[in-house]
Amino acid sequence: MLSWLAEQRIQEAMRNGEFADLPGHGKPLELEDLSGVPEELRMSFKIMKNAGILPEELTLRAECVTLEELLAACRNSGNANSSEQRSLESKLSLKRLRLEQLLRDRGLESSSIFTEYGDRIRQRLSDQE
Repeated sequence: MLSWLAEQRIQEAMRNGEFADLPGHGKPLELEDLSGVPEELRMSFKIMKNAGILPEELTLRAECVTLEELLAACRNSGNANSSEQRSLESKLSLKRLRLEQLLRDRGLESSSIFTEYGDRIRQRLSDQE
């Protein structure tokens, strides 16, 4: 009953043009796809994201993905022994070591939720390639 009443009020407000001056009116909604984030972590992830704060492990993972893409581009371009590739490999190794240390310090390397989340991310990335 309450949902029906709420829907009626929303429809009435729309007919009266009460939503016409809202920011983003007439533009598509930017929906976030959090399906890859375990349900237990979604709320905290959303709060941190809205506050402009990302956990260091997420930042490191994103940097690792970027470095891996740059390395793949180097390999595909035929510059397999370039100094740029060696530099990228070195940076990637350092980022991975830092990430492993961080996960160990936070006890996340043995967390089943975090492991499942990482597996989903890796699966999505491999599906995109």
